[in-house]
Amino acid sequence: MLAVPAAAAAKIPHLPESPGVYLWKDAEGRVLYVGKAKRLRSRVRSYFAGDGPIGVKTEFMLRQVADVDTIVVPTEAHALILEANLIKEYRPRFNIALRDDKSYPYIKVTTQEPFPRVFVTRRLQNDGARYFGPYTDVGAMRRALNVVKQLFTVRSCRYDMPAEMPERPCLDYYIKRCKAPCILAQSQADYAAMIGEVIEMLEGRTGDVTAQVRARMDAAAERLDFERAAELRDALIKLEELEEPTIVLEVEGGDRDVVGYARDGDDACVAILRIRGGKMLARDHRLLENVAEEPDATVLSACLARTYVGAAERAGELLVPFDFEDREALQESIPGTRVLVPSRGPKRDLIELAQQNARHLLEEFRLAASETDERAADPVYELQRELGLQRVPRAFVCFDISHAQGTDTVASAVWFENGRPKRAEYRKFKIATVEGIDDFASMGEVVTRFFRRRVDESKPLPDLVVVDGGKGQLGAARDALEALGLATVPLISLAKRDEEIFVVGRPDPVRLSRRSPALRLLQQARDEAHRFAVTFQRKRRAVRTVTSELLRIPGIGPIKRRQLLAAFGSIQGVRDASPEQIIALPGWSQASAERLLAALQATSPTAGS
Repeated sequence: MLAVPAAAAAKIPHLPESPGVYLWKDAEGRVLYVGKAKRLRSRVRSYFAGDGPIGVKTEFMLRQVADVDTIVVPTEAHALILEANLIKEYRPRFNIALRDDKSYPYIKVTTQEPFPRVFVTRRLQNDGARYFGPYTDVGAMRRALNVVKQLFTVRSCRYDMPAEMPERPCLDYYIKRCKAPCILAQSQADYAAMIGEVIEMLEGRTGDVTAQVRARMDAAAERLDFERAAELRDALIKLEELEEPTIVLEVEGGDRDVVGYARDGDDACVAILRIRGGKMLARDHRLLENVAEEPDATVLSACLARTYVGAAERAGELLVPFDFEDREALQESIPGTRVLVPSRGPKRDLIELAQQNARHLLEEFRLAASETDERAADPVYELQRELGLQRVPRAFVCFDISHAQGTDTVASAVWFENGRPKRAEYRKFKIATVEGIDDFASMGEVVTRFFRRRVDESKPLPDLVVVDGGKGQLGAARDALEALGLATVPLISLAKRDEEIFVVGRPDPVRLSRRSPALRLLQQARDEAHRFAVTFQRKRRAVRTVTSELLRIPGIGPIKRRQLLAAFGSIQGVRDASPEQIIALPGWSQASAERLLAALQATSPTAGS
């Protein structure tokens, strides 16, 4: 149990049991971590209570803590908002980090000005302007800006109008890129109506803008202003081109954001599908780092709070893949948006699509970082989710025991990577320390031998261990791993009878749908381990049978026995061989070959019948 710093110890007893935010600081006053709490005193005190084990990251942070500051707020929703703002302000070392959080650009519309401007910015400020983004696809953002410039005569100058007004318009007016509101050649009402159309387009409601542009084009053609009609026609084509590549799905009407989540160890990805007017128009994503030891609910909550709290552009619904403690507080902090957790139907199908996007984006990130050579299959991610694993089981090993009525007991270990067998890593074992039928002890021996060798040879350990059997086999494997100091390696067993999955640390088994890809992957590994073990066990039994029969024949020593086994494979193969085939082996004569065949004929099951 860590000692409480003196400065913090003096404050903790006097903290209120009300919502708020706490800031852990080091001796130099740097903010190490920002957290929120329903009850400040209980939460801050829990760090040093010693009620249970703490993670490595938390322990490392607490060893640097010298003081704590707290801010009391009226409600949990206020605490969520303040936490998000303080994390953006201080970017603490030990908080979950949104990768490249400040590098994503936004399109800013300065709606707080009488004559708004439209431009790109990377600074998100609470200044009354409308911000669209962040754009993770910069190319899509620039295409949108180009359409704005071609369709709308938005001013590009930086005059503080109407306080600053030039005497004459700039070049944009003469090349028809601007209608010169700076000299009142365009009224404020007309300019505001145009900005409204810009905002509609940036919000994704391109259908309304397209209809308005087409109407203006037809009107220009009717008054024989063919030059203007041609300009509007070209702009209309570009507007339709802007919409076409982004519409990938038609869903039930409404505006909603759909969130997908994927995690692998210390990295996570949140994908957000933007649906407007029943059309999927964009996909954003956030890569998160420093999430080790944090539960998935905390990671998702932190990302959504820092994405949506204070954001100007929101949908009516925010669909999330699973519930989290701060969901109601988040909904309260983003008025006008309902935060929902669909469990079935079309909305759940959208969640699954977002989940798949998140998985693929995380795979791309890891491939780019050269942390893996191959993309993990979707069933591997489902296996992670169903078993509650923090790391994706890209590599897992499955063990099986096989014997013949208590004799010739062997074991197998088959290795799967990214959902596929990797036969170069298969291993087979002769059980050496167990007498008779004892699957539990045999499992303990093989797990010990397998992992001890991998540790000694500095080979990578699997992300998951699967054993064929029930609680007994699971317990034996667990004891073996604990004895080797590998208790943190995730371990499960798969029972054949009801396909129940027993997980270390869970009292009740996990039951997956028979159609579940994750269950089918486990069954494939279990069946492959069984096949590999049985094949090895049958081969050993056949060798033992041949050896025992040949031992009864005078003049056949170990070298000749190995020759015969290698050449003919079985005792029946030797019986069926001709003298010429046996003579062809080194050291065999005509007489010895005939003597061998005669002896085998005498011991044949059909002899004397």
